[in-house]
Amino acid sequence: MSTENQQREPLTNLVLYHIFKWSVVSPLFNFYFRGKLYGRENVPETGGLVVVSNHASFFDPPLLSCCVGRPVAYMAKEELFTIPILKQGISLYGAYPVKRSSVDRGAIRAAMKALEEGWAAGIFLQGTRTTDGRITEPKLGAAMIAAKAQVPILPVSLWGTEKIPQKGTPFPAITARIGEPISPPVSRKREVLESVTEKCAEMINTLHAQGR
Repeated sequence: MSTENQQREPLTNLVLYHIFKWSVVSPLFNFYFRGKLYGRENVPETGGLVVVSNHASFFDPPLLSCCVGRPVAYMAKEELFTIPILKQGISLYGAYPVKRSSVDRGAIRAAMKALEEGWAAGIFLQGTRTTDGRITEPKLGAAMIAAKAQVPILPVSLWGTEKIPQKGTPFPAITARIGEPISPPVSRKREVLESVTEKCAEMINTLHAQGR
């Protein structure tokens, strides 16, 4: 698949992203969470991109998009798309429905479609939240999508989000570190996907270990 014809996401989504970012997410990150960001220069400004990250909080998707500086499309359970207004809202911000019974297949198809439309596709490498923010059991979905689309993978570490919300920590400090892009897998063979996935997990955990 080529992303040459669609370098960025639709204009409407881009405008809404910036409105939401600068009015809500950016103030939260910079002031409430005293956010620190390292490696912003590593983010490709245009073209297809798979963003992979650790995951410890429901706040991670908007914070990750804010730090990357590009709208990122994430999967969302299909039940959310049956709720009026919410359906339209999350669709405009790039969310796509995925059936719980077939998460892998549905996520890959939806992520490929998002990439074709010029979005960056966001994948939490472990597929679920972890209590300490570390990745211990990375899934192959991100590598598979990058291999099919032949787009780079951008590893990002979110440090401190596991404390949101947490009693006794009203103002948790958050640090985001963005690593250098990783070339897409050269094939879809399992051993190749596993190698790239492990590299992503190792980079994210190394960035995470740097702490604040």
